Amino acid sequence: MARAATTSDAFNAVAEPRRREILEYLATSERQVGEIVIALRLEQPSVSKHLRVLRDVGLVRSRRNGRHMLYQTNANALRPLHEWTSTFEKLWTHQLNRVKERAEQKELEKIYVNPKKEKDEREPS
Repeated sequence: MARAATTSDAFNAVAEPRRREILEYLATSERQVGEIVIALRLEQPSVSKHLRVLRDVGLVRSRRNGRHMLYQTNANALRPLHEWTSTFEKLWTHQLNRVKERAEQKELEKIYVNPKKEKDEREPS
C-alpha cells in the first residue's frame, strides 16, 4: 500500500521531523519565515515548503501583517493527534509503573535475601 501524501492529513504532515520542530517553535508565538529560518537553522525554501504543508492540513495559521506573513501553530487542529497519542500514553505509563515496581521489588529482595552482604557493601572499609 502506498504511503499517503504528506498533505493529506495532520498525521502524515507531522511524520516529518522538521515539521514537528516548526510546530513546536510556532507554539509560543507568531513568527515570520525569516525567524524560523534563523532559529531552526533551515533553508528558507525548505521552511516555506514545510509551512505550506502544515497550513494546508490546518496545523498552522497565517496572517498578513503589512508586508510580512506571520505563522503560528493552530492548537485546535492538534487535538486529534493529542487524543490519539493519549491512548498510548496510558500504555506507556502502565509499562513504566511495572518496570518501577519490578526494580523496587528486586532492591527489596537484595536487602532481605542477603542483608549481611548489603550492609557490608554500604559500610566503608
